[in-house]
Amino acid sequence: MNSLREKYQNVVAPVLMKELGFTNPNELPRINKIAVNIGLGEVLDNPKALDAAVNDLRTITGQQPVVTKASKSIAAFKLREGREIGAKVTLRGERMWAFLDRLLNIALPRVRDFRGISADSFDGRGNYTLGLREQLIFPEIEFDKVDKVRGLEITIVTTANNDDHARLLLGLLGMPFRKD
Repeated sequence: MNSLREKYQNVVAPVLMKELGFTNPNELPRINKIAVNIGLGEVLDNPKALDAAVNDLRTITGQQPVVTKASKSIAAFKLREGREIGAKVTLRGERMWAFLDRLLNIALPRVRDFRGISADSFDGRGNYTLGLREQLIFPEIEFDKVDKVRGLEITIVTTANNDDHARLLLGLLGMPFRKD
């Protein structure tokens, strides 16, 4: 098995057909896209943080990030509408599969004291969100060039009807869920 996409087609899909009782392969849950984003509250004090975050995200995903702006002003956070406060990337197709493969097989095992990820971070519609505390777990990021350790959020959007189908799909693909 040289790619996660082939594993999905050759191993996971037949198991899902049997487990979920579907007869049509088009009914099967599949991964639609992966959204990766970094929120930067610190950009209000340090404008260079946004450039560093954009470069990190570009290095990790291999795609140019979009800078996100505040949709409304919040006085308590000293935030004005239209201020740049983060960066995001949406991955689809081959890049999505390559990123998911690197995340599952290279990045997550590099997390300190790793005991698996929560199986409860589904949103009720079959989408899974994973928060990471540092971008350094990706081998593409060079430790010496990092100005500050930043967290990022990875959302895996599936076509599953419910969380149980999505949990089964991601588990079969190799997502290291914690056994609580």
